[in-house]
Amino acid sequence: MKAALLSLLWLSLVLHSHAQLQNGFYNGKCGTNNVESTIQKYVAQRFASDQTIVAGLLRLMFHDCFVQGCDASILLDGPQSEKTAIPNKTVFGFDLINQIKAALESMCSGVVSCADIIVAATRDATVLAGGQQFDVQTGRRDGTTSFSWLVNLPPPDISVADSITLFESKGISSFDMVVLMAGHTVGVTHCSVIKNRLYNYQGTGGPDPSMLGWYMWYIQTYVCPKDALWDNIVYLDDYSSLYTVDNSYYKQLVAGKGILPIDAELASSWQTSWAVNLLANEWGSAFPSMFSQALVKLGQVDVLTGTQGQIRKVCNSVN
Repeated sequence: MKAALLSLLWLSLVLHSHAQLQNGFYNGKCGTNNVESTIQKYVAQRFASDQTIVAGLLRLMFHDCFVQGCDASILLDGPQSEKTAIPNKTVFGFDLINQIKAALESMCSGVVSCADIIVAATRDATVLAGGQQFDVQTGRRDGTTSFSWLVNLPPPDISVADSITLFESKGISSFDMVVLMAGHTVGVTHCSVIKNRLYNYQGTGGPDPSMLGWYMWYIQTYVCPKDALWDNIVYLDDYSSLYTVDNSYYKQLVAGKGILPIDAELASSWQTSWAVNLLANEWGSAFPSMFSQALVKLGQVDVLTGTQGQIRKVCNSVN
């Protein structure tokens, strides 16, 4: 029964495709240069010196695709662009995307979109962090507008029900949502984000009882003391798996060690707990394939293709 359900869920991810995107879109369009190999080279160079780029690119792609679709609108500069929205203040990786774009422009000007660079670079970073190799569809074009007031991203304390509604509005199912949440396996937050959960859960004046007792004590004592002078970093996954894309995130949730409120609720909500438990256990070996296909699906959200949008010459400004 579980095997049959797994097959159906996997097929639902694989069979979803966007008719105007295709594998190998840039083959033969950049002279003798291989566009995807060029992107991979620069990502590998950055990864060698800074493994946090994996989390940076995953977040950059998610924040781009969830606002006006995967159109690289998050890269545009401007006094009221998406970059200026509060959720995007800590997004990073812009410099790497710009570096890759400059290299590709020197090879074949006006051919490769910034939107495709984001998606391909995120794939490459994920693979370097232990994820499964997979093909990405390309052929996206770049958007020409970017407004901070359009940024509507799920906050860390969003409820599972509201998160499902938001993801479904983008054409992403609740199961796909749970799979994509595994991006937290390489993610971090800050003490200020979880302060209420640690010390004043729902106004009770105490901690969230759903977190494993000794783990709550550890976070309160050594990571986020109540009187701390600094807003320390908190890792969202087990320390032994900080820079690895794997299913350990789900194991953390099942063990009562989820950090963000949404993480904890994923493991307790009737709408998602079944998926969390299966991904932590029986479906653990299938997680790499599921995560890669979920990223493919994320990369298809509201894309511009054909003659829509433009191919920017620089990623932080329209032509």
